[in-house]
Amino acid sequence: EDCWHSKVSDVRSQLRFLEEVESLKKKRKDDEERERLLRLARSRSHTEDPQLLLLKQRAKEMQQMEQAQVQQREANLTALAAIGPRRKRPLELTEGQVPVLPRQCVQRVSRVMLRDLLLCMEQDRFLRHSLTLYKAML
Repeated sequence: EDCWHSKVSDVRSQLRFLEEVESLKKKRKDDEERERLLRLARSRSHTEDPQLLLLKQRAKEMQQMEQAQVQQREANLTALAAIGPRRKRPLELTEGQVPVLPRQCVQRVSRVMLRDLLLCMEQDRFLRHSLTLYKAML
């Protein structure tokens, strides 16, 4: 074992790394194919080769698709800018993200409905079979 490398048993990160490598390879291959098609589309050969014509047509379609994607991305960015920044709803906050605010001496009044109380009583191990719960349900 050398000092530059260490064994890692985190399978999830290893899989993520391999997926990134595969996606980079695929992206590079797609870029090379795109460049080859664009070079063919730009070539000014006068031969009427049907395969060459097909490749040129495919290159034109690919250019049109890329242009449509760029336009769609710009439209999405414009729409997002128009509606403003996205605000997180309080329900989306996970336990680790809840901001810790200093406690203030402000008493809050909470309204508790009977069904809330019944739900809590049903969850409690001792009150679940109590006469109080039974009478409250009537």
